[in-house]
Amino acid sequence: MAATRACQFLVGSSVMSTSGNSGRDRGVSLSQRMAMSTEQISSAAATTTTSFVEKGMSSEKKKQRRKEENELISNVYWNLDEMTEENRKKLKDYFEECKDLIRSDGGPPRWFSPLECASHTADSPLLLFLPGIDGTGLGLIRHHHKLGKIFDMWCLHIPVKDRTSFADLVKLVERTVRSECERSPDRPIYLVGESLGGCIALDVAARNPDIDLVLMLANPATSFNRSQLQSLIPLLELMPDQLLLNLPYMLNLVSGDPLRMALENVVKRLLPLQTVGVLSSQDLLGMPQVLADMLPRETLLWKLQLLKSASASANSHLHAVKVQAMILCSGKDQLLPSQEEAQRLRSMLPKSAIRLFEESGHFLFLEDDVDLVTTIKCSRFYRRGKYLDYVSDYIPPTPYEFMKICESNRWVIAATSPVMLSTLEDGKVVRGLAGIPSEGPVLYVGYHMLLGFELAPMVIQFLMERNILVRGIAHPMMFFRLREGNMLDLAAFDTFRLMGAVPVSGPNFYKLLSSKSHVLLYPGGMREALHRKGEEYKLFWPERSEFVRMASRFGAKIVPFGVVGEDDVGELVFDYNDQMRIPSLRSFIKELTEESVQLRTDANGEVSNQDVHLPGVLPKLPGRFYYYFGKPIETEGRKQELRDREKSQELYLHVKSEVERCMAYLKEKREKDPYRNLLPRLLYRATHGFTAEVPTFEL
Repeated sequence: MAATRACQFLVGSSVMSTSGNSGRDRGVSLSQRMAMSTEQISSAAATTTTSFVEKGMSSEKKKQRRKEENELISNVYWNLDEMTEENRKKLKDYFEECKDLIRSDGGPPRWFSPLECASHTADSPLLLFLPGIDGTGLGLIRHHHKLGKIFDMWCLHIPVKDRTSFADLVKLVERTVRSECERSPDRPIYLVGESLGGCIALDVAARNPDIDLVLMLANPATSFNRSQLQSLIPLLELMPDQLLLNLPYMLNLVSGDPLRMALENVVKRLLPLQTVGVLSSQDLLGMPQVLADMLPRETLLWKLQLLKSASASANSHLHAVKVQAMILCSGKDQLLPSQEEAQRLRSMLPKSAIRLFEESGHFLFLEDDVDLVTTIKCSRFYRRGKYLDYVSDYIPPTPYEFMKICESNRWVIAATSPVMLSTLEDGKVVRGLAGIPSEGPVLYVGYHMLLGFELAPMVIQFLMERNILVRGIAHPMMFFRLREGNMLDLAAFDTFRLMGAVPVSGPNFYKLLSSKSHVLLYPGGMREALHRKGEEYKLFWPERSEFVRMASRFGAKIVPFGVVGEDDVGELVFDYNDQMRIPSLRSFIKELTEESVQLRTDANGEVSNQDVHLPGVLPKLPGRFYYYFGKPIETEGRKQELRDREKSQELYLHVKSEVERCMAYLKEKREKDPYRNLLPRLLYRATHGFTAEVPTFEL
């Protein structure tokens, strides 16, 4: 796959009740909703999630339930229980359940596991959610359902009247981490910390360098000493209770507008701006009281002092944090300078990465357009063992995620009106993908268009028409960097990872074929995708066969394919050769190339030229894309035969010639397509409907 911005084709819960709008579970007591923690966590924790659900079940029913859960997670793509935007928890559910939780509050800090997080598998990693200033532990309520499928999830609840010090909170979490590490030493533990919780997570990581922790820090309060919140402490200490009713009023004082205590300020200062439109007037009226109950004056003063000590402690221990960390920062955080702080933390934490949410406020996880699970999947931050396995740890996109991908590429597909042809077993060429094998392993080997233009329509069509997820072998620059510099941010390639791409390597190739996957391979690699002027439709394959013997080892079917149409959508006007003539650009290309892993360093000829650059392309009025998948080539039963170097090379050259034949066929046939140009296609759809399939040449 091409490693440039232009080839980025894919953009991409409740503790108490199953529905925040109903009251059918309101009678459940607090003790039923929460698992024991603090000193008794080690024995009780193992069954916190399933204990409520399986209570009273027979052993056979329990086995059946666990079997169903395993089937659910293994087939998560077509899971009918997938959350949609319509039934996803809303902000008002958070306030409603906070109200219910506060009413039954009391006792020391403790863990609880949301009831709707009971569908994870036995090998799911543990996720500990460490709350922010609210302390309820419900901050991930909008994500419980999806998180519960892939994590064993516990949430820390800090009661309103609790006055546990920061050091003791760290010790509480540390005891849990050590206990769970002893119980499952090969399973990573995720610490998701929001604001105050981010400081707790950092301190725990610093104190336990030998434990496999993964940190996810959402607007961590390590920047408290540079925030406007500091000025609240002396105000709270000096002014009487009747003037300082709750947090919204205090934030008004800080902002220099103490007279605006209306609901508008409550929403704008505390809540995500985009959620206002979905809340009724009754919902708005109840929020100030819930906030006041959650953070009364004494509690607010205590929490601010807690933030101060938390920030100081975490900052003093940053040098000792060596674990993997993701920093989630909001671009419009009005409480903390989170964006600047993320950059500072990134420079100090050696294994960290940043995810920026430009339009979000401080309470990131309550935002409508923030999906923590999708973020984890896109960034390949999910693993079940000590090391990330790109094949076995992969979780396919959910229907909602795939829908968003399709939406982001809707106009590309509409503009290019892809024509896809495949070959049946009897050699007949048909329109569509009927000739594609259903069962894997299948290896698709073909031509890589300039900048990977062909990827979006192809991968989307495979999933829509045949329910086949094609997993690409991609350049390592889409997954990691040798050093920071001028390369595109890794977030630019999020959707490649979401759709199952893996870094090119022998072990990854082996695992994909052994798991009977449908694998997409471009032998021409970056050199082919970043070709020069006049090189369109030219293959840049290595002289030696690279995939034949591996495919034969697993009896994989090899499907050669050709793609044409790049010359109908753009014209290459400023290529690699042009750029290398300019000293400044030559130096820039060298710097970019040094930031990424070099491939085929032992190869000869043009295929070894893997310099990273961005060609200049002049867009044209969009033409049409044509795909032709040749007849599958069987390798089943040829393992011994293809061990012979000559036989292997012979098949390799045959596959290459088939790819060239497919492209020659398409270049000839597209000349007879009356709908090759954009205007005829627009006229056809104007009369037959936007979603109508546009005809093409006769087969």
